[in-house]
Amino acid sequence: MDLDALRFGNFSQLDAAITDWEQMAKNLATLKSDARDNLQVKAAKADWAGENATVSREFIDKTAGEFGDAHTQAQTISKILADTRGELVGYRDQLNDVIHEGAKKNLTVVETGEHSFSVTMNIHPDRAAKGTTVPEHSQADVDHLRDQVQDILRKATESDTSAAEALTLIVDQAKYGFSDASYADRDSAANAIAEADRLSKILAKDPHKVTLTELNSLNEGLAKYKNDPLFAEKFATDVGPKKTLEFYAGIADPYQGYGTDPKRLEQAKLLQKNLGITLGTATLSDSEEMEDWEDTMVKLGPDRLGIDDANDPTGFGVMSNLMRFGDYDDQFLNDYGDKLVEYDKERNVKDMNPWINNWNQGDLNFYDKNDRGRDPMTGFMEALGHNPDASAQFFAQPDGTGDSVDKDSEVNDHLKYLTKDRIWLSDAYMMGGDDKVVAGHDALGHALEAATTGWAYDADPMASKDPLIPGSLDHRTALTAGVMEQVAYLYGSEDGPKMLHDQPELADSLGKMGAAYIDDIDYSLSGIGETGMDDEVFPPKYAGRANFTNDGAINFLSVLGQDETSYKTVTAAQHIYTLSALDAYPASVDGNFDKAHDAMTTGAEARGILDHARVQQAETTYTADSEEANKSLGRSGDWVKLGAGAVVAGGIAAIPLPGSTAVALVVAPLAADTIGEAVNTFIGHEVDKGIDGAEDDPTQKAQMTSHDVYTAGTEQLGQAYQTYLDSNPGAAAESDDRNWTQEINNAYNTGSGHDDQRGRAPYKD
Repeated sequence: MDLDALRFGNFSQLDAAITDWEQMAKNLATLKSDARDNLQVKAAKADWAGENATVSREFIDKTAGEFGDAHTQAQTISKILADTRGELVGYRDQLNDVIHEGAKKNLTVVETGEHSFSVTMNIHPDRAAKGTTVPEHSQADVDHLRDQVQDILRKATESDTSAAEALTLIVDQAKYGFSDASYADRDSAANAIAEADRLSKILAKDPHKVTLTELNSLNEGLAKYKNDPLFAEKFATDVGPKKTLEFYAGIADPYQGYGTDPKRLEQAKLLQKNLGITLGTATLSDSEEMEDWEDTMVKLGPDRLGIDDANDPTGFGVMSNLMRFGDYDDQFLNDYGDKLVEYDKERNVKDMNPWINNWNQGDLNFYDKNDRGRDPMTGFMEALGHNPDASAQFFAQPDGTGDSVDKDSEVNDHLKYLTKDRIWLSDAYMMGGDDKVVAGHDALGHALEAATTGWAYDADPMASKDPLIPGSLDHRTALTAGVMEQVAYLYGSEDGPKMLHDQPELADSLGKMGAAYIDDIDYSLSGIGETGMDDEVFPPKYAGRANFTNDGAINFLSVLGQDETSYKTVTAAQHIYTLSALDAYPASVDGNFDKAHDAMTTGAEARGILDHARVQQAETTYTADSEEANKSLGRSGDWVKLGAGAVVAGGIAAIPLPGSTAVALVVAPLAADTIGEAVNTFIGHEVDKGIDGAEDDPTQKAQMTSHDVYTAGTEQLGQAYQTYLDSNPGAAAESDDRNWTQEINNAYNTGSGHDDQRGRAPYKD
């Protein structure tokens, strides 16, 4: 910064800009509140139909979000401007003070152009008037004044340029709309940028020469700033795509990186996660620099890096392990995935896997003993599992697909390839891993969970910011429903039982997907064939609901029921959904009695399909009524415990699967946003004590015969029916007149019959 620019600077224009931005931030705060409370919340409560249901609500949600981002950006800009203005005024005052003190010693500071200045004598001694005393000064005084002025100008320049860089980065974050980057002051933004500059210099080094201290410093910095948008973008662009891949491969390679040093191993593990999240944050920027970075990273995918580490991996081989963690740009993931699938298809040859083979020892994943990270498709699937929008786009129905999926040509090519055609192999570590587990199948399931539910597969919906906005926790859309229709078609097909048997790692994910669409499944079951489906009893909870068709719903449920895990998950979701429908249709309101009846009978039909499929598969896998078959059926009865542990809010039930972690949560819709006595009676209580206990040997669960399964099914339906009668005095007489009990029993038996006549037969080896 020039001397006179700071010394005589006029800050009036900057003051006016700050005032304008502060006022803008206040106005946008009001608009943000109005958009959320008077627009978004009301839109969520509205009964949308037709084109409005598809377009208007989505537009309103996005608009409300843009107002929030606009407020954040305006607030951040005003704070950075105000903070920078305060700093520059402070430096101006310091500069004038030191110049004034210099004058007392007969020294003056003069700008000489091109960002330079000189320190000279103020009055020449020869021209002093008679009797004038000229202040004494030494060369040390000249040097000291020069250094003081230089230091002030350096600090002022740093304040000015760092503010400009931060503001530029913030504005460039979003090509359209506004950035949600938020900073309290200039220092916060400047510190993030400076830290990115410092840490990027570590990655510029030979990874083998990076010390443990440097690695620790790198991880600490990334852990602190990994979600900071300015830091992430500057860090990623300063390092560059290729050097990023080379550095991680060099650190992660056990043969040249961490070796046998456990501390270095731990740092390498932390680097995978911290670096992955940081790069994901960086890709969210729309700046030209980051677009170039993303394009280059995709182009690097098929090529070898040309290094001695990790068997000289491809770009795919490294980047797929980093993207297991973090929130990545949707378009980047789709471009990357398109290129990866294209490359992979050309090499999908039996006994000649390009990734998992004896000569590839490039272990680049530290987070799963059953997944060494050699197959980049696995890491990419994990990335999709954490990025629901990208996953839904990647598996979206082909253009021109009708209202439902009933032929292979209506299935996304990526989905068809990954579920039916691709050769997946176990990538377990020899020490401690299970070579019977195919981690890629598990990761594929995670990607499909995200694509169909709208939630990251390991998210905790109850940690949402707005759990009480009606329907806010139901993230399904027409796009996610389109993916779900394809999944149900594939796994409900004639090949479905074999696919599930050959991909057991997908069973939990398929169960979670079925649970997430249990209302639409019931809707598809509610008609006679493809007519008469009851959208009054099973109204759409989102625009563009899934249509499985009557046959499709039966087939899909019959396959889900074959596996212990998927059976338990869907049965728990079905039970809670039916109970929530009973809550939603109190008999005191005209027309509700019939709705409650239809919800009960449809739920009974679905339960019949599931129970029959589970019994048939247990008897086919083992010997009918054998000890092993009965133990399998006993384990299946644990679904009651799952449902009893559900948490309800925002229009969904979050059902915990064994493990009690966020990863194990099932998101299931409810018929209403609020719950009443029927659901509350079930949650927190064990409905059927007969299938709850364990034997004396804790490794052995209670046993059930097929007869017990069907008995339990009818008993639980009976208890739901009784709960409705207890909650609605006077309903018993009317239910008797309409012969509810017999009709519920008939529906349950009809479900079993469907499974025999129309559903998929159990899998046979």
